[in-house]
Amino acid sequence: MKPTPTYPTLALPAHITFAPAVVALKLLISFLMASLFFLTSCKKETEVNPSGSLTANAGPDQSVQVGQTVNLDGSASNDSQGKPLSYQWTLVRKPAKSTVTLSDAASFKPTFKPDEIGEYELELAVTSTNGKSTDKVLVTASVAEPLAITANITVKTTLIDRVLNPDLPDYIVTKSIDVNNELTINPGVVIAFERDVRMNVNDGGGLLIAKGTAENKIKFVGVQKTKGYWIGVSLYSGSNANTMEYVEVMHAGSRTVYSTTKAALFMSGGSHAQIALKNCLFSQNDGYGLYVLDGGILREFAQNSFTSNTEAGILLNAENVAKLDATSTFTGGNGRNIVDITPSGIKGTNEVAWNGFNDKTPYRISGDFSVDAGWKLAPGVIIEMNRDAVIRINTAGYLSAKGTTTNKIVFAGADRSAPYWKGIICYSQDSKNELQYAEVSNAGSSVIVSAKKASIAIYGTKALMSVKNTKISGSGGYGVFVSYGASANTDLNTANTFEANAQTNVLIEK
Repeated sequence: MKPTPTYPTLALPAHITFAPAVVALKLLISFLMASLFFLTSCKKETEVNPSGSLTANAGPDQSVQVGQTVNLDGSASNDSQGKPLSYQWTLVRKPAKSTVTLSDAASFKPTFKPDEIGEYELELAVTSTNGKSTDKVLVTASVAEPLAITANITVKTTLIDRVLNPDLPDYIVTKSIDVNNELTINPGVVIAFERDVRMNVNDGGGLLIAKGTAENKIKFVGVQKTKGYWIGVSLYSGSNANTMEYVEVMHAGSRTVYSTTKAALFMSGGSHAQIALKNCLFSQNDGYGLYVLDGGILREFAQNSFTSNTEAGILLNAENVAKLDATSTFTGGNGRNIVDITPSGIKGTNEVAWNGFNDKTPYRISGDFSVDAGWKLAPGVIIEMNRDAVIRINTAGYLSAKGTTTNKIVFAGADRSAPYWKGIICYSQDSKNELQYAEVSNAGSSVIVSAKKASIAIYGTKALMSVKNTKISGSGGYGVFVSYGASANTDLNTANTFEANAQTNVLIEK
């Protein structure tokens, strides 16, 4: 027999009495309430999440310069439940003349470049499964004022890109200045020159280091962007650190820089000025783009362009021609689309090689061009001769001009009319003297030697030259003249083509 359970009793004051049924009910209610309190006090409380919320954040307002890249940022936008977000930016307001658009407007970080002064208002719309939210950001674009350069550069100086719009000047040179110390010009800098102003980079301390990039070029321009507005840059410094890379030089040539010649960049010979030029543009100048006087040194030269200059793009001495590269261009609206060579010649102890250009630019020779070292012409070289100019192969030199059947070497008069220039005369005894797969035309304008006119003259004791597979035409005298103990290949008459020469094709005097 199970023992009878006992329960706690609720003691009441003696003066209070209840009917037995009421007392039992009261006891039951008290017991149930006590049990419920015990159970709920031991259970962990659970918080119910509210419905998801979405907040767009277009980032803080920005103040920038015209031409500066603006980076928008909506990454602070938030979905309270971490749902994936979609972004859409809209340019809702911009200056009246602005034509800008957003790059990648559906990303959370698009960009744009303000092109006008004023306010640009943008709206970001963010969407998720919890709905859509928008926010706006204001971008204010302004322009920094250029600084005036009014004094000579006498201490080490660096010019920085102050105005981010590449079409506006960072600095204005108000009067002609001398650079007597190191001048460094950072990428993106635009220097504008007032009318008839020049910059001289002097020897004995002056130095120019102007290194731009393909994306941020350095520009030397006129305050007014018209041809022949300012004078140009004159380089007298012989420092081997002078460098111009990704530089544009435009609107120069208002006055002569040396003697009677105008040029955007002039290199002095007396001080042996030198510079490395790479990826530079010389354009819209009155005169030459570049003028290198005899004695100046092109330390390096690569991938430069010369366009829309009133003279030729470049005027230089023969000694620097070998530095020119095939990929530089000298055609495109110049007064003469040539490489203009000052009266000079080939000299030294080593062979000098001239190469052709990809754009087929001819070399233009003036005066008496003397060859006193080895002179080698690559296939495809075109040489134009000015009126009455002559090429003299002296005893210390030789001419090796070997073209190919498809890429001939050409010697012609500058205006391609016969006869226009004197011709080629060889006094050299060197066995390397050779013309092969070449063309010689429009020569014989005047007597070249021994009262004779000829396109080619081989003259003097033991002088010799081999001429084969060459077309000789339009001479004002003989095609080839051999005399005074000189010699040529025995098949001279049959190994070449002769056309429209005023006298016999070949004259050999014993």
